[in-house]
Amino acid sequence: MSILKYNIRNDILMLTDRLIKSTKLTEKGKTTTIADSGGLSLYITHTGKYWRLRYYISGKQQVISLGQYPILSLLEARQKQLEIKKQLQNGKNPMLEKKKINDWTFEKVAKLWLDNWQSDKSEKHVSTVKRRLEVDVLPKIGKTPIDEISTLVIVNLVKGVATRGALDVANRVLQKIGQIFRFAIANGYATTSPVLIKPSEILPTRKQTNLARIDEKELGELLQKVEAYQGTPVTRIAIKLMALTFVRTSELINAKWSEFDFERLRWDIPADRMKMKTPHIVPLSKQAISLLKSLHYVSGTGEYLFPSDLDCRKTPTMSNNTILRALKRMGYQGRMTGHGFRGLASTILHEQSYNHEHIEVQLAHSPRNAVSAAYNHALYLEQRAKMMQDWADYFRRAIYCLERK
Repeated sequence: MSILKYNIRNDILMLTDRLIKSTKLTEKGKTTTIADSGGLSLYITHTGKYWRLRYYISGKQQVISLGQYPILSLLEARQKQLEIKKQLQNGKNPMLEKKKINDWTFEKVAKLWLDNWQSDKSEKHVSTVKRRLEVDVLPKIGKTPIDEISTLVIVNLVKGVATRGALDVANRVLQKIGQIFRFAIANGYATTSPVLIKPSEILPTRKQTNLARIDEKELGELLQKVEAYQGTPVTRIAIKLMALTFVRTSELINAKWSEFDFERLRWDIPADRMKMKTPHIVPLSKQAISLLKSLHYVSGTGEYLFPSDLDCRKTPTMSNNTILRALKRMGYQGRMTGHGFRGLASTILHEQSYNHEHIEVQLAHSPRNAVSAAYNHALYLEQRAKMMQDWADYFRRAIYCLERK
């Protein structure tokens, strides 16, 4: 028999879904409350609609928050009300019971989910998902009680990942968070899931015309097809260099031999050839140097790496459609462009947990302000050099793994 004396009023049901949906949010600084029954009410502010339950323990009024509408529906709020009534009947204090649940942070539950989920997954896949959580998710919501995480928090987190150009990563982050919440609900660590949105509802759609690109799993096959391409050796080298350096097409086809320093392993692109009108340094991997030395036998006596096969007085360099046509002949029309190597590099390097700033500088994206524009081209050069060599080695492994299948 409980020593706590409790009371929950039993009134006639007042709320309906239609009434709740039709009730507007209040003006900023004002609130309103609509009662249901048994102490359950809907507390309305300018930010949203929230469920509250009023009850008494030993004559003292207590108010507990149940969740936000519509994440927690009217039916689910009434079910929670019954659960709390049972807790009171069994001599338990709902506030303390809620605190026990809130001891389960997102990070704690995520670790339990990972232990359960990874049993039939490859080591590489597990490592990738773990890094994705550690880099993009846990720093934001890891220490938050899992039952206190709102939909808006999840939306802002996922959009933050997308703003750095990693749309695929953002999509997968949202999927994994949803899986963790379903695991939490099934095991009693959370009562509801805030992941009520689809990726298409919060993430931009990639423009297929300009940014079409293959998935990571198709990379090895593409590289093999480039190697076997029946076009000119110069075109093959151009595609390989674009993949290894992920510069823009115009920056590659207008490259001059005077911009390259084989001893220092770098390519210095002057400001007047860059989209953002600031100089750019491309650290060169061993593989890129090897390709450049092979190309030097063909075009090293001229000014440009990729001189035109046509009238040099009208078009001194390779056409910007040469790479696109080659990819089309290899069967990648509408699926891959020269620009696609930039998006592919951004996604894969982010997934492999390389520093976001290092990747952005290497992509030569727009500097944040005029001051950063003055030195961004040489920023993080040592780290970027290592990243570019790792990127080239990753290509070699992609082909090797495909050949082993």
